[in-house]
Amino acid sequence: MTNVSRRNLLTGALGAGALGLVGPTGAALASGAPRLVRSRLGLTSGFSMGDVSTNSAVLWARSSGEGRVRAQLRAVDGAGQIIRGRGSFVRTLRGAQATEGSDFTAKINAAHLPAGTRFSVSIGFEDENGTLGETQQGWFSTAPSGTGRRNHEADRAQSFVWSGDTAGQGWGINEEIGGMRAYAAMHATKPDFFVHSGDTIYADGPILAEVEEADGQIWRNLMTEEVSKVAETLAEYRGRHRYNMMDANVRAMYAEVPVIAQWDDHETHNNWWPGETITDERYTVRDVNTLAARGRQAWQEYQPIADPRAMSGGTGFEAARIYRKISRGPALDLFALDMRTFKSENTDGKESKETAILGEEQLDWLVDGLSQSKATWKVILNDLPLGIIVPDGKAQESISNADHGAPLGRELELARLLKAIKDRGIKNVVFLTADVHYCAAHHYSPERAAFSDFNEFWEFVAGPVNAGSFGPNEMDGTFGPRVDFALAGTIANQSPRDGKSQFFGHVDLDEQDMFTVSLRNALGETVYSRTLEPAK
Repeated sequence: MTNVSRRNLLTGALGAGALGLVGPTGAALASGAPRLVRSRLGLTSGFSMGDVSTNSAVLWARSSGEGRVRAQLRAVDGAGQIIRGRGSFVRTLRGAQATEGSDFTAKINAAHLPAGTRFSVSIGFEDENGTLGETQQGWFSTAPSGTGRRNHEADRAQSFVWSGDTAGQGWGINEEIGGMRAYAAMHATKPDFFVHSGDTIYADGPILAEVEEADGQIWRNLMTEEVSKVAETLAEYRGRHRYNMMDANVRAMYAEVPVIAQWDDHETHNNWWPGETITDERYTVRDVNTLAARGRQAWQEYQPIADPRAMSGGTGFEAARIYRKISRGPALDLFALDMRTFKSENTDGKESKETAILGEEQLDWLVDGLSQSKATWKVILNDLPLGIIVPDGKAQESISNADHGAPLGRELELARLLKAIKDRGIKNVVFLTADVHYCAAHHYSPERAAFSDFNEFWEFVAGPVNAGSFGPNEMDGTFGPRVDFALAGTIANQSPRDGKSQFFGHVDLDEQDMFTVSLRNALGETVYSRTLEPAK
């Protein structure tokens, strides 16, 4: 194992937002100035926004010390100029107190916002005297309402990107190549939001200062102490999230592109399921439930997802349901799933009895939500793919079980979902996923399937965004998938260096509700595209 250098550790600490001393006017003190100083609260990890709907958003930031998060929202026009007179909107919001107990993170639940409106955001922290510290600026847009035009923006049109798998397999922030460049490529498309489809961190993957690539080049990672080993303590899980926010591309994108975050396995441990006792010799803590609770707390603290306790003005951590619906107006509803919390043990998957992937409560919620949705497109954000075979030793991590016959095990739950979609006449359902470190487009049809009681649909796969490339994997034939397209790197665990093995998906939804999906690499090059026309 390469030793972590002092230089790299110090660079990482400073990159995370070390603060200088400032005078009462905010100017830096000269060496000969009086020693009476006041330190202002700083923003150590940029800021982010999440789960932006037609009328709400979650704002997130991390402070350098104890303080209350404060944000000002102003409606702006397409050129970014503040709207005055008719259509103007100015609101100052205060959220939760950032304390050591929350790792100095805090959120604001911004509700009752006008639809189809672009906002400028200024966010910072107030100290105990009410003095506002460092502020940072950003932008976001609420989803269109479909009832008319506002600020000269399209009535229904919107776009978004999705991917997964950040800082995996030891490929962290390499500033020599420009950091996590796929984030810059996604940002350049000017999307309305970003879906991070899980593996937001790799808690189980140590990052080394240097890694030799297959061609002999040396990959040099920005380093912090927390990423140099597997995460076991709450502090180490938190440090993983802080690490990703050290990347300039991530910070720049998150200040302008809201996030819909999901969690998967690597936020805790590879391929984990509740109740597992891990045998990984790198760990002193082997109870995965203990690790998952710590990982979940850190994830929930650092992702811009509503936390009931924080939203009510309290502090601390409260586990809450993280599967949720985000309404994006009359054209689009998003259903973000949690396919880890209720997951059954990894076996060969060939049990005649149904085993869980969503769990009964989440499955009922999803079917009811899809049934009640009046949006043209219902997009299911599944952090685990449907028909891709993903082995876990002799068992299966995936829903599919590598048996092309009738549904068994976890497949029985998926069969119930697909049958319910058909029986209830739910149209225009699309699945978007990541997880497998390559990009693909899959068409599922009952005409090719062992189980045929469902309507045809599409699933699109993207990723990784900054991790090793793998695949493509084999497909399970139970639900009749056809691989319309698949692309991976040229070697297993290929580094992100050339950008051509890193992938994200882009969706453009126009005013006629045409749903155009493109798969792109980290250079921004489109490698596949398909337009879906909505069924009436």
